[in-house]
Amino acid sequence: MDSQTRMKQIVADAAIKEVKSDMILGLGSGSTAALMIRSLANEIRSGKLQNIKGVATSFQSEVLALELDIPLIDLASVSQIDLAIDGADEVDQRFQLIKGGGACHVREKLVASKADQLMIVVDETKLVQNLNQSFPLPVEVLPNAWKQVQDVISKMNGRSTLRMATKKAGPVVTDQGNLILDVLFNDGIKNPKEIEMNINNIPGVLENGLFVDLTDKVLVGKLEEGMPIVYSPSKIG
Repeated sequence: MDSQTRMKQIVADAAIKEVKSDMILGLGSGSTAALMIRSLANEIRSGKLQNIKGVATSFQSEVLALELDIPLIDLASVSQIDLAIDGADEVDQRFQLIKGGGACHVREKLVASKADQLMIVVDETKLVQNLNQSFPLPVEVLPNAWKQVQDVISKMNGRSTLRMATKKAGPVVTDQGNLILDVLFNDGIKNPKEIEMNINNIPGVLENGLFVDLTDKVLVGKLEEGMPIVYSPSKIG
């Protein structure tokens, strides 16, 4: 197991320690969240956690949960979620996030907004001073609107590219059947709330990957003298 995977595994295990029996859990997407789902399945299988129900944030997490016999319920059938555990592509000091590297941010945001608590699990490489300096902001758009949205974003000083698939010809298609524009702003994102609102107001946009004022706790995995440890930073501002 390489060092980054070790960091992801220890933080995934730490997140499961905060899960209690009888909870409804939002099951995140991505590599760290997948390790968390596997750790959750082990705790259920051992009997340490009972009567757990999961709400998947993507087809990926749904398939994995079903393979591991974690009971699932549909998002539309629940009025609230006790705890959502998910990863992130970038986390700043105010716990604002960019998500959507796996093109799952629409369902992830729906689950996060319904959760009593959102816990983000990352390795230390995902911590940044300012969002969008290097990682692009994913924007999900209707297929016939991507060029129109791209033109509007360019007037907002954003450079965007249509995300292309790696193992098929053509663009990435989301679970909702839409396309993804990956956007880099000239100076990064200094006002996430304003950018989130402005982009979502563009006709043809379904949702973007800024998660603003949703995160309650962040768990970070890091290597210290070659040993993986977990810590929880304090929110600044």
